[in-house]
Amino acid sequence: MQKFEHGGDLKKIMAQENLDKIIDFSANINPYGLSKNIKKAIVDHIDDIIHYPEPDARELCGKIAENYGISADKIIVGNGAVELLYILCHILKPKNALIVSPGFSEYERAAKASGANINYVMLSEKQEFNSPMRDLIVNIKGNDILFIGNPNNPTGTLFTVEDMELLIEHAENNGCFVVVDESFMDFIKTSEAFSVLPLVEKYHNLFVLHSLTKFYALPGLRLGFAATDHEVLDPLYQAKDPWNVNALAQIAGMVALEDKVYQRRSRTYTRTEINYLYEELETFDKLKVYEPTVNFILVNIEKTNMTANELKTKLLEYGIAIRNCENYPGLNEYFVRFAVRTREENDELIDALTEILA
Repeated sequence: MQKFEHGGDLKKIMAQENLDKIIDFSANINPYGLSKNIKKAIVDHIDDIIHYPEPDARELCGKIAENYGISADKIIVGNGAVELLYILCHILKPKNALIVSPGFSEYERAAKASGANINYVMLSEKQEFNSPMRDLIVNIKGNDILFIGNPNNPTGTLFTVEDMELLIEHAENNGCFVVVDESFMDFIKTSEAFSVLPLVEKYHNLFVLHSLTKFYALPGLRLGFAATDHEVLDPLYQAKDPWNVNALAQIAGMVALEDKVYQRRSRTYTRTEINYLYEELETFDKLKVYEPTVNFILVNIEKTNMTANELKTKLLEYGIAIRNCENYPGLNEYFVRFAVRTREENDELIDALTEILA
């Protein structure tokens, strides 16, 4: 497996480049920022850190169930969604894993850590990475587990719930467990048309992964959850650390899920900036810009006669960090990803690109 580095490692970048500050377009975090209600709750509950957090975060599970319309007894909370991904692979120990690619690197890392062989089914670049579901379904046979992002990172591919159910049902008929990563689903205003969370009540082979750090801007606190059938959920609870989610993360999660004003304003603000940055990037003749569905934009820069690493290096001279996507299976050295930031920051990116590509 290729060495894979995530975006958002700002301290490392700043030290390497001798920078005092940086605008981070490499990590896909809500540009609306941290809710003031969460800030206040963390300060108000700071003394809670002298006590153990609630084991299994049952109160938070109840709040998640209420917010997403699923049963609390189908939910497990994690120290970030990635923790649950690794625990799942540890208990299932799949022999053959199928990954819809390009996709989030931790699917492969978690599966390999549990001894799985890795197979890929590629989203077609010729089809703007919007491959028909039938092209994915035919590859399921012979695999024990399948990983798919919806919306998918880094392509932004978004499948309807009807298409996803076809995939899940076909997988069930072929003895394949399905992991659907909905970590960016909260950015979608009409998420009910795409989310398979309600289907955990119907299918025993479904595991829905959900991050709370992306939409609520909490990556440094770490918080996520998964929903699945009790036959999988019970072993997950047995395998995890009983205090895996710290007290402040639990408080932040409960406050976040209650903050409907923040949720509404975030979706409106982010959608405005997604559209703005996409339209601005489209003005560059040398860029092939893939239409975004959520808060990041995939771009092919081959016509610039620069590689992704070269553009990344040039943008660092402007104090801007981006994601070089060449180490995603299915992409090459000409792909980059831009997170969507604030208007001022988005303009700084556009201004820098204008100078670099002149």
